[in-house]
Amino acid sequence: EVQKLNQQLEEKNGEIQQMINQPPYEKEREILRLQKSLAEREKAQATSDVLCRSLTDETHQLQRKLASTAEMCQHLAKCLEEKQRKEKGNSDDQIPTKRSNQVFLLLLYNETSLQALICNLQDENRMLKQKVAHV
Repeated sequence: EVQKLNQQLEEKNGEIQQMINQPPYEKEREILRLQKSLAEREKAQATSDVLCRSLTDETHQLQRKLASTAEMCQHLAKCLEEKQRKEKGNSDDQIPTKRSNQVFLLLLYNETSLQALICNLQDENRMLKQKVAHV
């Protein structure tokens, strides 16, 4: 590994010597190329930052939506159960109704799909951060 690093160091030194020995106009051209490359990387970094912020905001919005949907479903299920108790009396209190099961399943489906979407967004966010770090 030390030999490999020494070889890489020698290669870099050779590149530096080539740069030093280049005519001034080639040095300036190389400087311009490097500046352009840096500007492109900074632009990519800024774009990535905006995308990350956007994904984070969207994730928070989806989490709030999920919470409000869950709350609404729970409220609707309670209202439905109370209505059915009033209509049928207290004899059916222990038996879950078909409608409340449907509401529960809908809530579970919504929560699962939103959690999957959140996971996907978090994965994409992590990948973008890795790309930013790489750049």
